[in-house]
Amino acid sequence: MRIQHIGYRVRGFYRVAELGHLWEMTPKDAQHRLKILRFFEKHGLEATVDAFGVSRRTLYRWKKTFQESGGNPAALAAQSSAPKRKRVARTDPRLVVEMRRLRRLYPNLGKEKLHVLLAPWCTAHGIGLPSVSTLGRLITRAPDKMRHRPARLDARGRPKPVRRARKPRKPKGARTAALQCLAVDTIERVRDGLKRYIVTFVDPASAFALAVALPSKATRHTQAALAAVLDLLPKNPEVLLSDNGSEFEAGFAQTLAAQQIQRWYTYPKTPKMNAHAERFNRTIQESFVDYHEDLFFTDLDRFNQKLADWLVFYNAERPHHRLGQQPPLSFLIQHHPECQRWWTHTLPWIGSMGLVYWRQSIG
Repeated sequence: MRIQHIGYRVRGFYRVAELGHLWEMTPKDAQHRLKILRFFEKHGLEATVDAFGVSRRTLYRWKKTFQESGGNPAALAAQSSAPKRKRVARTDPRLVVEMRRLRRLYPNLGKEKLHVLLAPWCTAHGIGLPSVSTLGRLITRAPDKMRHRPARLDARGRPKPVRRARKPRKPKGARTAALQCLAVDTIERVRDGLKRYIVTFVDPASAFALAVALPSKATRHTQAALAAVLDLLPKNPEVLLSDNGSEFEAGFAQTLAAQQIQRWYTYPKTPKMNAHAERFNRTIQESFVDYHEDLFFTDLDRFNQKLADWLVFYNAERPHHRLGQQPPLSFLIQHHPECQRWWTHTLPWIGSMGLVYWRQSIG
């Protein structure tokens, strides 16, 4: 098979193609300046100055640069306007030593507190007290940020810095499909010094939710609740979203690792990162817990039985505004036909077999 280029034997074809490619790679400001130069060559100096507001000196400087570059428009791109001689910060080294001493004696003091503590010291040593912002910049310029980390000894007696384990956080703007993510949270109620807990599980995409009341938030209870939820779902979720509570560690985390479920943590004091779970917590408290609070503190098994009945209504019958006034199960079956292999359309099956299974799981 014979292959022939389009521009074969066409004089200047590849040169023009190269210039076109070069033009696409040229910065926008350089293209604009080249258009001004073309206008300058065609209409003269006065018309160019009136049309674009560019000085005579600037026009001739651009023209010289363009000619010296051999007609390369990229040479007209704006260069850095930073001064050649930059100011150098002049700080008394004694001040830096004193800042480091204070941050080591009282670990990781902030710049505002350092400003107050350094005031009498600067007066005694005849040194001008820098502003709070300047103290912050001095801390930032230090190679170690003047930060003192606690150290522990290893098996050989050598100091070993303590490093906090980085937790995977929920990505910003993350959106998941139905049954792909499971958000979990805990509700705490206190009466007469007695504490009771409800752990809730919500699918943010379909609003399908489950919950179970627990006598405490020990991990053995939350782990059992998680195992029951995973057995009830048609498939394991890919990721679980929770806060940094201790009830979601130890055995709870071991179950997630065994099931190969990824973990997302919310930032401390940021409940909006788990907004779907927080909203369900409000719904379950206003619609169910407030009306069965006495049973919640006296008979936990009976409370869970009634809670299971309410969850059947919530998932199979209760309309949801953001789902187009559909219950979560109808939404799942409509948009995810594979769920029909697990859940049936008939309410009696859900009310009898599904409810019994859920009661046995949480019992």
